[in-house]
Amino acid sequence: MNRPATGADLQWNRADRARSTVQAHNPTLLRCVRLLSAFRRERTDPDYFYELMAQDTIAQLRSYTSLEGVTAIDVETGFGEFARAMTAAGARCTGIDHDLKELTALGPPAANALVASALDLPFRTGSVDVCFSSNVLEHVSDPWRMADEMVRVTRPDGIVFLAFTNWLSPWGGHETSPWHYLGGERAARRYARRVGRPPKNLYGCSLHPVSVSAALAWARRNDEVEVLDAIPRYLPRPLDLQQRPRTTMASGLRRHHLEPQRQPLPRRPQRQHHPENPTANL
Repeated sequence: MNRPATGADLQWNRADRARSTVQAHNPTLLRCVRLLSAFRRERTDPDYFYELMAQDTIAQLRSYTSLEGVTAIDVETGFGEFARAMTAAGARCTGIDHDLKELTALGPPAANALVASALDLPFRTGSVDVCFSSNVLEHVSDPWRMADEMVRVTRPDGIVFLAFTNWLSPWGGHETSPWHYLGGERAARRYARRVGRPPKNLYGCSLHPVSVSAALAWARRNDEVEVLDAIPRYLPRPLDLQQRPRTTMASGLRRHHLEPQRQPLPRRPQRQHHPENPTANL
């Protein structure tokens, strides 16, 4: 990518500062036990669970870049736990969500929160340092368009962090699990018969099969993406990966992180997704 010399110098100076302040993140077995234990309290103490998840995400992001003073976007921010954690970590974070009710469920939204679609982010190309999303990718009708949008708005050498529920995991069907292994539509019909209503995460409408292999294939097709990690959230990092040196920054490449979740993270209250009309709830 051709840039003026001054622009390139500013970019690399900024990258050098980020490299000097990154903090190692070691996903140990104890950490995984703590996260899984917290998940059991999600319905009884959701604030504790989501704040813990947000802090864990911050720790992971800090292993790739300093968060002090960076500009960041939380895609489909929901109640804003992750955006608040990013702000507390020193970032200038904007949370966007297609659902105004979601943004205001716990009171007035943050001053810089926006109502917008994840499929058409209202930001300039290359305008932010960090773009992240947690447990959203499998709920949009075109997940790779959302991923492309996240890459587009991120500057070269920035970080894109995607956490999602792997369809092929035991929890891929969300509340219909594990019957999604027999087919998403069949699992939804079974759930409706047993519960008396269709699942909120309805296959083909607000729930779509997103796999790790599909995500990695998307990343390989994107010439502007460099994959740093593809790790399960609820398992410790394998020893060979713990000992592997970090990938160095490369000019003109976006640093990109894929993290498939091994367990769904339901939000409170669960939103009704309208993938074909992201502003349907307004």
